[in-house]
Amino acid sequence: MMHTTPEGVSQKTLEKFVLSLADDELILGHRDSEWTGHAPILEEDIAFSNIAQDELGHSLVWFSLYQELTGTEPDAMAFRRSWNDFACCHFVEYPKADFGYTVVRQYLFDTAEQVRLESLLKSSFEPFARIAERLLKEESYHRLHSESLLKRLGNATPESSKRMQMAVDAAFPQSLGVFEILDSENELVDSGVYEGNAILLDEWLECVVPTLHSVDLILPVVANTGRFKVTCQPDFGGRRGDHTAHLKALVDDLQMVHKMAPEAQW
Repeated sequence: MMHTTPEGVSQKTLEKFVLSLADDELILGHRDSEWTGHAPILEEDIAFSNIAQDELGHSLVWFSLYQELTGTEPDAMAFRRSWNDFACCHFVEYPKADFGYTVVRQYLFDTAEQVRLESLLKSSFEPFARIAERLLKEESYHRLHSESLLKRLGNATPESSKRMQMAVDAAFPQSLGVFEILDSENELVDSGVYEGNAILLDEWLECVVPTLHSVDLILPVVANTGRFKVTCQPDFGGRRGDHTAHLKALVDDLQMVHKMAPEAQW
């Protein structure tokens, strides 16, 4: 099925936006899968394995839409693309680190994803609204899981409080990259396809700041005329293709088997 590009939006802008959604899910799914067999308790080993499968499945949904727009198959995007052609944010590229960092990253991303999908429910581009309705159900469970862990670990003991604060210090500036302004994003906003990252950032802050503060975790934000203002430097660059070396290593790992037998039928 081929879709008509919304009026006022270039094909390139629409394709890049879809890729940013797909790549975020693909790379975070890969990072979550790294906990399989390594999580601190069996329950979380199983949970993060399941979440990883969900994220990879969601990436396939977005890559399938990309195929409808361009004709390029999902496998080509995952396994035959150079790492510096990805459009994911830096936040999902970083190694899994310790479990505290993974919990904080998952919560911040899950909440951003929920805000983003709820926005896309109102999109003037029907495929976005349809996909958002489909994915929101699973993403809501992801957020419930990560938020529950965050609240249990945030100030449970002096040790957990210390480690969770270290995780927040590292992850929060990185998480702002989810909301990095896209090239020609104004086209999407003006046409009603997407509300825009500036608006979604405010909505996300209204969700995550009170939750983190409720377990005594400190954030680089200040209240400013009814809104939260970020006081740290955002970790931007991924949407422009300016990636970290961590992504190169991850993509090499992701594509290794395919490159060994590129003509194989699975």
